[in-house]
Amino acid sequence: MNGKAKLAWRDLGDARVALMLAFGYSAGLPYLLVFSTLFTWMREAGVEVTVIGMFSWLALAYSFKFLWSPFVDALDVPWLARRVGRRRAWLLVCQALIAVSLVGMGLSDPKGSLPVLAVFTFLVAFGSATQDVVVDGWRIDAAPTERQGIMAAAYQLGYRLALLSAGAGALYAAEFVTWRAAYFTMAGLMGVGVVASLLSPIVDRAPGAAAPDLTKRFDFIEAVKAPVADLFRRYGTLLWPILVLVALYRLPDFVANVMANPLYIDLGFRKSDIATVSKIYGVWIGIVGAFVGGFMVTWAGLRTTLIVGGVLCAASNLTYTWLTFTGPSIAALTVAVSVDNFSASFAGTALIAYMSGLTAPGFVATQYALLSSLYALPGKLVGGISGFMVQAYGYGTFFTLTSLVGIPVVVLAWWVTRERREPGAAPVTPS
Repeated sequence: MNGKAKLAWRDLGDARVALMLAFGYSAGLPYLLVFSTLFTWMREAGVEVTVIGMFSWLALAYSFKFLWSPFVDALDVPWLARRVGRRRAWLLVCQALIAVSLVGMGLSDPKGSLPVLAVFTFLVAFGSATQDVVVDGWRIDAAPTERQGIMAAAYQLGYRLALLSAGAGALYAAEFVTWRAAYFTMAGLMGVGVVASLLSPIVDRAPGAAAPDLTKRFDFIEAVKAPVADLFRRYGTLLWPILVLVALYRLPDFVANVMANPLYIDLGFRKSDIATVSKIYGVWIGIVGAFVGGFMVTWAGLRTTLIVGGVLCAASNLTYTWLTFTGPSIAALTVAVSVDNFSASFAGTALIAYMSGLTAPGFVATQYALLSSLYALPGKLVGGISGFMVQAYGYGTFFTLTSLVGIPVVVLAWWVTRERREPGAAPVTPS
């Protein structure tokens, strides 16, 4: 075993990796509850696929979180930050908002109170997106660049375990109890994040330290401008293709998340089938993909991992095209879910590590929020019209067209990660 491999295995015992696992769980739990699990509930209740597609726009908070990330970087939660620290205070507030809003979703009805369900869905997405800003800032500040691969893998593991809970767990609860019980249970599981927040080490302003002078005017425009200007200063014109790469990299995965579960329902799969194959078995395949991606960053370098991830993520959508021709075959569903979950997690780890390396001290939370907002935005926008595309052209054509995004992604990944130096700084891509 070489030195890099030994380093990766030793990193698994780092307490920060364990905390990253819990934070990944807290971040991943709300995601399916405002996406595929919710869409399964809505489709079962008879809501049209066009409405389901547009409902995905309620989660655009994930794509616009950069608008309020400067506040998270610069301001304290009144009273609470003085007692637990700035980032821990933000985490606790976000987790409370998510839990309360999940209860509100459980009390709603997709047919009888769709506007109420929409409000609580948006609040869950908003709280979850803000939590992501804080967790990403903590992760990047808490560990050096060479450990970001394994930190990202731990995050993905926790995230996938949360998908197991919010996917299979929620579907089983809905099948054998009620949808209300499912969402109430998920609200209680946000306690995992609360415990992790209280146990996490302080990597920002400590409890009891002097708070910022809130009598001074907070310059929002400057707070957004400075991190962006820093990116341009360090990367120059190369920043434009970098941003395009980030924007397109996960698009096939995001649009698949919107239409996969409606496809399962329309093909005739039962909720228990979807839960067992997609939300239990698939999650474990995703965990394997996340750790293979994390170790590949260590062994083969970020450039190779990023290119391979781009190929896998796009090509995986073709398995859904194939699934449309097989009918309700459990074997075919297993193959499609295996390819999709492994590819999505592998690509996710690669992209997280890459974006983490693009940030600079002092702007970590805001710059990462800008980048992660950008990578989610195209998928969310296309996801919103995906129902109309499926209605017009069918599932097979839809998934085939989205897979073609892989062509520019691979070209861009090869181009922007060539060995070069930033203007007066370090290489763009860590090895």
